[in-house]
Amino acid sequence: MSTTDSTFDGPAPAFSICVYCGSKPGNSPEFAQIAVQVGTWIGAHGGQLVYGGGRNGLMGLVAEATLAAGGTVVGIIPTALVEKEWAHHGCTELHVVDTMHERKRLMAEKADAFLALPGGIGTFEELFEVWTWRQLGYHDKPVGILNSLGYYDTLMAFIGQVVKEGFMADWQTGLVRVGTAPEVLLQALVEAAGFAPAAKTELL
Repeated sequence: MSTTDSTFDGPAPAFSICVYCGSKPGNSPEFAQIAVQVGTWIGAHGGQLVYGGGRNGLMGLVAEATLAAGGTVVGIIPTALVEKEWAHHGCTELHVVDTMHERKRLMAEKADAFLALPGGIGTFEELFEVWTWRQLGYHDKPVGILNSLGYYDTLMAFIGQVVKEGFMADWQTGLVRVGTAPEVLLQALVEAAGFAPAAKTELL
């Protein structure tokens, strides 16, 4: 069962991108800067952020930046985390669901593309799930990993080892785009999803 904390009656967003990232800010201030860059790009291009609905860490920063740049934000969070007061009630829409499974399903349904920023095991789980779903043909939406500051270097090296040992193939790794520049990777993901976003200043 799902309940909605708020609704949006404005124009439809140009695209929706689901961002997975940490509920902590990380040790480097550059991680926060990356989250702000991502949210600012989404909002400035008329997009919609779909994310886990939290107000803490990189999650809160990317949501605030999207809103500040004029975008819409759809947060999806389980009741247990709302009760811990982790919910961001400033979202354009905040959906409160019963389980983590329902949360992830709804996030995936509402997104045109997926992007993983730095994060912990929750971020890894979400990334690998949509990656697995794509290889199985459950969706054909683009998936990206933002590897700024080399955060995912060792993970990608491990994936290379998995391929070398014969447990994955090159075509499976090719299902995910990896980049270091937020704006470049976001543009590529949104275009791969079939949209041609223009900055709001270019639309005036």
